[in-house]
Amino acid sequence: MTALFLFLSVLIGAMFVLIAKPNKKWIRILLAFSGAYLLSVTILRLLPDVYEHAGNTKMIGICILLGIVLQSVLESFSKGAEHGHIHYHGDGKQFPKLLFISLCVHAFSEGLPIHHAGDNLLWAIVVHKIPIAIVLTSFLISTKFSIKTNIFFITVFGLMSPLGVYMSEHMQLFDQYIMEITAVIIGVFLHISTIILFESTENHKFNLQKFIAILLGILLTIFTL
Repeated sequence: MTALFLFLSVLIGAMFVLIAKPNKKWIRILLAFSGAYLLSVTILRLLPDVYEHAGNTKMIGICILLGIVLQSVLESFSKGAEHGHIHYHGDGKQFPKLLFISLCVHAFSEGLPIHHAGDNLLWAIVVHKIPIAIVLTSFLISTKFSIKTNIFFITVFGLMSPLGVYMSEHMQLFDQYIMEITAVIIGVFLHISTIILFESTENHKFNLQKFIAILLGILLTIFTL
């Protein structure tokens, strides 16, 4: 069921674009909520867990920093799709291989700690993936790629997180170093979620709707952990 929910979150986001065509304001509010939710789960659930069960706390800190650096590198190729917008300047004809690979690596890594972290992380990632899928689908539609290419892109992207969950559950290597891997993903989540929150307010103006979305994301985590 975990894999199904992860895949459906991408499918729901894609269908929103095709059916409802959500506006940018709605997407930004959903992004703010998902960013706050993901950040809260990371701080309240994942961080305490890795430091409680890890034997070498310094290594955990290094892995978290490594995750931040890794996500910074991935974003240089994914053009910011992980936090809600794509700065792609191609001609719309050539398939963006680096963007595709970096998004798939990111999505795969998201699935790795779910098996050990539980449902709170699962739902945080599900909520996070919906607006990302909306942005990605909107980008693909705006290009000159074929429908088959777009479907392939969305499908493979949707399968990456379930693949991460499967690998974590069935491969001994991932299970053996799950605390270190989770620490790396914590760094990834910290990078993404904070950027989403920092970018959620335009021109540093207070936005009540986005503030409420962020507050709801935090409160939801507090009351469901």
